[in-house]
Order: sequence, then C-alpha cells, then structure tokens
Amino acid sequence: MGVVSNRALSAAAAFAPVQDFFFSSRYGERRGDPTICDFTFGNPHEFPLPGLVEAIRQHAVPRDQNWFAYKTSEPEPRAFLAQNLSAELGLSFGPDDIALTAGAFGAIALAFGLLLNPGDEVVIPRPGWFCYAPMLRLANMVPVEAALSPDGFDIDLATLDAAIGPRTRMVVVNSPHNPTGRIYNKAELEAVANLLESASARIGHRIFLLSDEPYRRIRFDGRPFVSPATVYPWTLIDYSYGKVLLAPGQRIGYLALSPLMPDEDRIPLRDALFTTQMALGWTFPNAVMQYAVPDLEGLTVDLDILSKRRSKLSGILEESGYVLLRPEGTFYLFARAPGGDGDALFHALADRDVFVMPGRIMNTPDHFRICLTANDEMIERSLPALREVGKALG
Repeated sequence: MGVVSNRALSAAAAFAPVQDFFFSSRYGERRGDPTICDFTFGNPHEFPLPGLVEAIRQHAVPRDQNWFAYKTSEPEPRAFLAQNLSAELGLSFGPDDIALTAGAFGAIALAFGLLLNPGDEVVIPRPGWFCYAPMLRLANMVPVEAALSPDGFDIDLATLDAAIGPRTRMVVVNSPHNPTGRIYNKAELEAVANLLESASARIGHRIFLLSDEPYRRIRFDGRPFVSPATVYPWTLIDYSYGKVLLAPGQRIGYLALSPLMPDEDRIPLRDALFTTQMALGWTFPNAVMQYAVPDLEGLTVDLDILSKRRSKLSGILEESGYVLLRPEGTFYLFARAPGGDGDALFHALADRDVFVMPGRIMNTPDHFRICLTANDEMIERSLPALREVGKALG
C-alpha cells in the first residue's frame, strides 16, 4: 500500500493536465513574467476595485471583542442575501436556505457533501470547469461527462439522458458557462428539468441539480439570466463574489437551496448544512468577508470594458480564420484553433509571448480559451500574434 491515499491519487490524476500546465509547461516557466500577454486564468491584471479595498479595510477594524471569533454562516449576511437573492432570481429564499462558504469551491464541496455517497455519479458538462472531477474523485464519487452540442454548446438532451444511470445522484448545469460563455434560456432549462423528472422516475430516486452560477452577473448585450432553481425544485445554487469582483483570492460565496424544493427534502438539507461544513474542515468564510457582504453586493467589474474587449478580440479572431461563438456571459472566449490542434496553436502563440489555455485541459483539444481579464495593453500587444498564427495555421 502506498503512502498517498487512492482518493488523493485519483484526484491528482484528474487534475494533472491543469497542474502540469500551471507549474511545468511553457506557461509555468513564464508565469508572472511582465513581458508576456497572459490570457490563461481568470486572475486580475489591474488593481482591485476601490470599493472592495475600502470594504475590507473598514471591516478589518474590530468593533467588539468577538470580531474575530469563530464564524459559522452568520445570521446578518444570510438575512441580507436571502432578501437580495429573492429579488434577483424571483424566488422567496429564507435565511436558512443559504450557507456562506469560502467561494464557489466551498459551496460546490458542500453540495457534494450534503447529497452524495461514495460511488454516486455526478454528470458534468464537457467542455467544462476542470475542478469538478478532482473534487469528486477525492470524495470517492464518480464524474460522468456529458458533451455539449458541438455547434452551439447547447445542453444536448439526448447525451445528458444517456449519461444518467442507476448511480446518478446529481447533474451540474453551469450558466453562464465556462469556457464557452453560453447562457441557457428558460426553455432550455425547462427541457432539462423535464428530463431530470423523467430520469428520476426511471432510476427510482431523485436526481438533484447543482446550478453553478459564479458568472451570473457577468453578462453581455443586456442578456437576461434564469436560474434552474426557478424551474426545477431540487436545485442547489453555488455562487462566488470572486468573479464579479475579479478577486478570486478573497474567498466569499454561498450555497442556496431552491425555495421550491419540497420541505421533506429541503428541511433535512438545511439541518445538515452546519455539520457538513464543519466536517469538511470548517469551510466558512472568514469574519471580515462575511461582515463585508452588504458592501460587496453592489460592486462589479466594469462590464462595458469587458464587452469592448470581447468585441475587439472576437473581431480579430474571426478576421484571422478562427471559429467562435461570441460569449453571452463570463469573461472568456472559446474558439476553435485553426487547423483543429489547440496545442499547436498554444505553442505557436507562446513562441510570440502570448499565452492562452489549450482546450485539452477542458477535454476539447481542438479549441482554446482566452481570458478577458487581461489588461488592454496586453490585448493590444497580442493582436499581431493572434493574426499571424491564425493565418499560418488556418
């Protein structure tokens, strides 16, 4: 028997492409170099929002002796979020429906811990976020990929239905979707809800839906957002402020139970929130970030600037032979590499000091992802390389 647990080894294998890219690839060797154009991860390349800095500074000053005492999901931010989330999504959330977490990571881990047993299967989208699978593997659960449609990255109902089996306990829907930027409308989500209702009856137990919504407020062209929680009662929502604030290192988010969920299911889940977070390693946000929630709620990255970057890069890519759908939300562009080889494109751009994320990391090797959080100066420097490589490989 080895020193490292099988669970940890399985998680490491699932995450190996990302880890290798971050630490050991050509990008890993140049990461942090101010001379490169870095379009890889959703990190800031500009100073933080002034409102975020002021909120942290204000709430870091103690007002009583318990200011930095142990914190669970504190009642004040939960009550605030219940009111605001109800107004935003058109549902009547109560404070007890919400658990404060250390970002969306903590919320997703909490959802898995609340609902899943060892060996249970969770259907995740492909392409999709690369941390679902290692998180599930570490907990002795099984990720099952369901490919989105290859043309428009819609949720492919037939593929989703085929991925559901006797051990399926949860389906993940990510909208706005990383990496494609798709936002699924109400009709699409109602079709998914109907499918899950039928599949639950077929396999003999309830399938839950995890609505992964950290990009919910990053939308373009006035596009509306509908949460699956409004059409499928057995939905849990995870959310993170790290995206809309472009501050992923300040961990604050939440998990919310749909108020439409029947009490026979919702009340036991409510009752299990605290102990599950405790047993996961006291995964509550720190005191300062909880105090700051009302101040953070109205802050956002400049969506006009992101939209202009989207338009500029999309236009250049399209002119240069790349094929892409302009994103409806998130801060990513997901494009097919000219010639169909995302790794070849990565290396050709890296030769010119431009770094993108190759699509194989999201199990879509003919694509690549560009992050719009790169600053304007980086974007301008990258344009000649993007044009040259597109025409050379196309």
